[in-house]
Amino acid sequence: MWRQSLLLCVLAVSLFEESASASWMWMGVSALSTRSNGNLTSCYGVPGLSSQQMRVCENKPDLIPTLRLGANLGITECQRQFQKERWNCSTTNSSSVFGEVINIGSREAGFVYAIASAGVVHAVSRACRVGNLSDCACETKRKRKQQYSGWEWGGCNDDVRHGIAISKMFVDAPEHTARVQSYPLATAQDRSTRSARAKRGRYLMNLHNNEVGRRAVQNLMHSQCRCHGVSGSCTVKTCWDKVPHFFHVGDVLKAKYRDAVEVVYNKRKRRIKRKEQRRMRISKDSLVYIERSPNYCSPNAKLGILGTSGRVCNKTSEGVDQCDLLCCGGGYNTQVVREVNRCQCRFVWCCHVTCKTCPRIYDLHTCK
Repeated sequence: MWRQSLLLCVLAVSLFEESASASWMWMGVSALSTRSNGNLTSCYGVPGLSSQQMRVCENKPDLIPTLRLGANLGITECQRQFQKERWNCSTTNSSSVFGEVINIGSREAGFVYAIASAGVVHAVSRACRVGNLSDCACETKRKRKQQYSGWEWGGCNDDVRHGIAISKMFVDAPEHTARVQSYPLATAQDRSTRSARAKRGRYLMNLHNNEVGRRAVQNLMHSQCRCHGVSGSCTVKTCWDKVPHFFHVGDVLKAKYRDAVEVVYNKRKRRIKRKEQRRMRISKDSLVYIERSPNYCSPNAKLGILGTSGRVCNKTSEGVDQCDLLCCGGGYNTQVVREVNRCQCRFVWCCHVTCKTCPRIYDLHTCK
């Protein structure tokens, strides 16, 4: 009898891990399989969604395109931020989006979770302002006159509070589900193992980094104003709050990625703490990680790492795209490239543009 119970536990663990490898972020890169019934659109075909995420999809069908946009914002910005680094945030065809490398609790995984969570906040906040969602609208609670300063709140604020609420409800859902499911499957002996502690630490790491992404959007909120008055004068000014351009969020989170804090799981207090300088509290705005980054220099099909062979590098750069750094000391090839571009264009009255052709010859360096 105990063997049957053990077999069921092992099967449950394997099924749980298989579903956990899928990511809701797949919504942002896939041709999402949907089924429509009038105006109803569901998350049918998205693998790995938790039960709470499925309920969100069923109860708020008009939210799905915005969630897809948020996921896409996060993935696109991740690739922009890491385009010159050894790991360039490349996606795979698997439902985990980034391959098994995302299952390693590295600082890269921490950035991915933060930027994706921020993407949802950003997309939902703007969708509320333009009226694309049924359960929120133009956020006007701060609309009030400023009689002495000559301006007033007006227009529509981006509803960042609703964006944060949706992000917590949808993006955090898999971590809460994973934590609940993992405890019943662990025996008293398993609870003390390094693997069990690592799993619980990873859930807390993901939740912390999700919140860092949300706070990044909230902290970058700013006011935009428009002047009103005779002949363009600014006798009256209308102002409203808006979310930042998303690349500003990416820049802030990339800086936090460089200063990410290594943490460990505290079994007694069931929370994460610094691995070094343990008496210092972890800042709410600091990205955290629990595992060292894997080797991104060589291809690893199991983890979905492409390696750096064939990547374009910059021989004269002093940054991360410098050839010796990007190519991991393995050398690089140099190719002389000649390309012809249009140049010295001018407008001829009336009405066409004439241009010359200018050849450009340069050295192209690629990692071996």
